[in-house]
Amino acid sequence: MKHQVKPTSTFAQACNSYRGSSSYCSLKYKSQKDYANNLTKACATKVSGNLMLGNIKLKDVRYKYLTVAYEYWLTNSGIRAANYISTCVSIILNYSIKHEAIPHNPMALVKKVKTKPRKVMWQPEHVTLFLDTAYNNFRWRSIGLIVHMSYEWGQRVGDMRTLKWESIKFDEKRMDLEQSKRGVDVHLPISDNLIRMLAQQKEDFDFQDYVAPRTEPKAGTYSHYTIDEIHILINEVKDEANLPQELQARDLRRTAITEMVEAGVDLVGIMQVSGHQSPQSVKPYLVNTYSGASNALERRFNNDDKH
Repeated sequence: MKHQVKPTSTFAQACNSYRGSSSYCSLKYKSQKDYANNLTKACATKVSGNLMLGNIKLKDVRYKYLTVAYEYWLTNSGIRAANYISTCVSIILNYSIKHEAIPHNPMALVKKVKTKPRKVMWQPEHVTLFLDTAYNNFRWRSIGLIVHMSYEWGQRVGDMRTLKWESIKFDEKRMDLEQSKRGVDVHLPISDNLIRMLAQQKEDFDFQDYVAPRTEPKAGTYSHYTIDEIHILINEVKDEANLPQELQARDLRRTAITEMVEAGVDLVGIMQVSGHQSPQSVKPYLVNTYSGASNALERRFNNDDKH
């Protein structure tokens, strides 16, 4: 039975109640897992002596405690993680407000450190060298395919990691995907180069569901890689190819979107590919580049010449 949230409920009890709510149950599995992990970290955070946030009654949750907690998360987990944990804490406090257990959300008063937008880009030669290296070693073939798909389609590595064969339409050279983050559907063409790699992959791995599974079984099965495994193997390929260490798989989506901007694709077209639902949500991925500025100025002056 779900716990009824009251002023005397502890923060941990409020977390458990939220996890039984319709709002939580409507989330994607990955979001549920992320929220649960972050709330577990929040509950275990010491805010005064041996007092943990999870053991504090909702009516006693104070700005000073949350400030201490946020500083701890910053120091031990970094800006991005600290902000994510604080967002999850706010969700619980807002949930408690709806149940009239508390009058306001003190987490909203805690000043957050803004994350600096990441601007690292893969150059075309980086992608080519990475793929050549990965595809030449069977151990890294699926990693190469994940990077190839993420770059070509501008999709999140996580969605490529768990992509299933049912999404690939070989006859139509088309990929249909429901993005895991917000459930947006995207429908994308498959280039001749990528379709050849997918066909080769299917010959070897069509006995299971995933397009880019582990190339060796784990616990007797060929399931998809974990996020940690992806990170380790991508670093292995980068080391072998002598690529810059600053390159990360998550930069591939930004790179693809920026290349579309440089090619003159409008925001509507980009959103058709990326799955973003508003122009504002695309902005964090846009990076000012020399190539983009050169193209813009060239178009400007070519237009002036017509008058």
